[in-house]
Amino acid sequence: MKKASRSRDRLATADGILRAVGTLIARDGFMALGINAIAREAGVDKVLIYRYFGGMPELLRAFGESEEFWPSASEMLGDDIEALMSMSLAESVALVLINFARALRRRPITLEIMAWEMVERNELTEVLRNVREDVAIRVFNEFGEKLVIADADVAAITTLLSAAVSHLLLRSRDTEMYNTVDIRSDKGWERIERAITVICKQCLLPGGKG
Repeated sequence: MKKASRSRDRLATADGILRAVGTLIARDGFMALGINAIAREAGVDKVLIYRYFGGMPELLRAFGESEEFWPSASEMLGDDIEALMSMSLAESVALVLINFARALRRRPITLEIMAWEMVERNELTEVLRNVREDVAIRVFNEFGEKLVIADADVAAITTLLSAAVSHLLLRSRDTEMYNTVDIRSDKGWERIERAITVICKQCLLPGGKG
């Protein structure tokens, strides 16, 4: 019982430290990060950060890999991989992109971090970039043969659409309407999701349409 309680306490403390990393970056920028600042934000002794994570590089990696920051491959692929893979390539790619958009909408702190990342480059931005690429590779690997036989450049199409999603979400931090679409509302994002589906179907149809 005591061991289980200690394990839960450790996990809760570690999660609190990771949340403190995100809060600090979103509020004050990457340059505000430091073991002392993170410890103060998390309300813990800095010794615990070293004990649980080893040091700043390991902590940054843990933050980047945590679902606190970036959606996992499983979150983007959904709960039923078999059902996803039974869809057409166009339908499954559209669903992954829609899941991506919904996941980022649930992470306002991530959007703040992404905004900071546009103007700063440092050790953390490199960690976060690698994490995003790793997740993208895991997602693409699930599609396997579907991508090999595709008539279109699926990577380029998803890059364009995911970048558009990211841009609109970043703009939604200080802008409500974008080309007559309410990018802060559920209804506005329902329109965008329908557009993603239409674009994927047009670009990923068989027979060289892409």
